[in-house]
Amino acid sequence: MEKEAKIFAGRGSVHLAEKIAEKYGVPLGNVTFTQFSDGEFQPSFEETVRGGRVFLVCSTHQPNDNLMELLLMIDAAKRASAKHITAVMPYFGYARQDRKDKSRVPIGSKMIAQLLTAAGATRVMTMDLHADQIQGFFEIPVDHLFSSAIFVPHIKSLGLKNVTIASPDMGGSKRAHNYAKMVGAEVVICYKQRKAANEIEKMMVIGDVRDRHVILVDDMVDTAGTLATAANIIKAEGALSVRAYCTHGVLSGKAIERLNNSDLEKLVITDTIPRSHQSDKIEVLSVASLFAEVMHNVHHHESISKHFII
Repeated sequence: MEKEAKIFAGRGSVHLAEKIAEKYGVPLGNVTFTQFSDGEFQPSFEETVRGGRVFLVCSTHQPNDNLMELLLMIDAAKRASAKHITAVMPYFGYARQDRKDKSRVPIGSKMIAQLLTAAGATRVMTMDLHADQIQGFFEIPVDHLFSSAIFVPHIKSLGLKNVTIASPDMGGSKRAHNYAKMVGAEVVICYKQRKAANEIEKMMVIGDVRDRHVILVDDMVDTAGTLATAANIIKAEGALSVRAYCTHGVLSGKAIERLNNSDLEKLVITDTIPRSHQSDKIEVLSVASLFAEVMHNVHHHESISKHFII
């Protein structure tokens, strides 16, 4: 009889891993971390993983420490003779570095893929990558889940009429179009020009938003500069309300301040990244049930294709 899988968590994702383990129906595995005075750390599995499947839940927000934790946990599981090692990365850090957009820069997400594989991961599970093509950077299976499975029912439950789905930039137009098809709405696009990373020079809305309830959809919200600017412009052009659904709530820098001072009525995010800041405008939906079900199906060799919707 096949052993049941074991689930372990990096220190930055315990909040989510506990919920996933509960939904899966197994206790969260025992892994300890020894911390040295210079910042170096060492993970240790305090139970056997020999010959079995392990799921290592570790989002790589604040990516350097969390990524290193995940790599060391993968190596430890490999050296402890685990048969299958799945890196469960609800948030995949460095995903914005998916191409060379100027001379002499790295393709960071490709390097992360190589590191995970070299460490010993046999599978990767993640959600709403910044760019779909990142899956092609891996030579191992990648399960790319979509938050639309959670967001679309929530949007429908609002019972809004005259809904328009908006993308905060050109790159998210495909996502916005797919959401619009699922909720039966129109689409508008925000066109922006940047001065530099996290700094917008110009933005305009392509499409009519007057007397519409507008819902912005994106894979992440970082400094909230784009989101706040888009919400303000859309409201100024006559929208009845502006809401946003963003999978990964990075919320760095002045994000909370920008959100609170914007015309955004509500920001809905998931718990792929733990929240350290509070705002009455933010609502959090959990991805634990979705990940637990997919992990269960993967372990028991059952189909997961129904979860690949956007």
